[in-house]
Amino acid sequence: MELVADVDGWMTPGQAATLFDAARRCPPSGSIVEIGSFRGRSTIVLASAAPAGAKIVAIDPHAGNDRGPQEIDGYEDEASDDHAVFVANLERAGVADRVRHLRMFSDEALGHVDGQVDVLYIDGAHRYGPALSDIRSWGDRVADGGTMLIHDSFSSIGVTAAILRALVPGSRFRYVGRSRSMTIYRADLSAGPGARLGNAARQLAQLPWFVKNVALKVMLSLGYGRLLERFGRPVPEWPY
Repeated sequence: MELVADVDGWMTPGQAATLFDAARRCPPSGSIVEIGSFRGRSTIVLASAAPAGAKIVAIDPHAGNDRGPQEIDGYEDEASDDHAVFVANLERAGVADRVRHLRMFSDEALGHVDGQVDVLYIDGAHRYGPALSDIRSWGDRVADGGTMLIHDSFSSIGVTAAILRALVPGSRFRYVGRSRSMTIYRADLSAGPGARLGNAARQLAQLPWFVKNVALKVMLSLGYGRLLERFGRPVPEWPY
């Protein structure tokens, strides 16, 4: 957290620890892929923890879209700055030579990464279609026993809908848990209907928290935060 204290982004200390632990589990000759890097906050954590021989690929087009909460489209003017700051942050943290950056969209990057992935971190486009595509297409590349982490799970409507479609009824990824909105999956789900039903139930149990997050986002979007400020009350942060 000291390395990324001055790096913009949305990642709690618990989520940073989750990423750090996942990267440390990567085999020495393994591969780590991150989808959605923004200005390098999570990239630095992954690269700091990865074994010396592991390959680290960061995929982000820095195109001015899906930058962060309520910043889906219309930020093309910030795109080049995001990229320059990303590169500078990795240099400052001393991990630039460890990271291969693919400045392209995740579907395009599929053909530029060879072999299986041992650790996959998805924090790209949060709309349903792109999120589902990332979970399916990149999830297929995760090695047996490998780890997949997804940010804004049970917080973003699009990401949550993609999880409900692809992972809740799935037969490969076991739901391990979450650090706030960062879910952890491992590609080691046991065979059989019992294991699948239990796995689905553990994920569906997160839906009340999802409803709470969506309600808070709606309230903040309608001006609830400004109302609290007027009365001198603390404003809840945007869920992430």
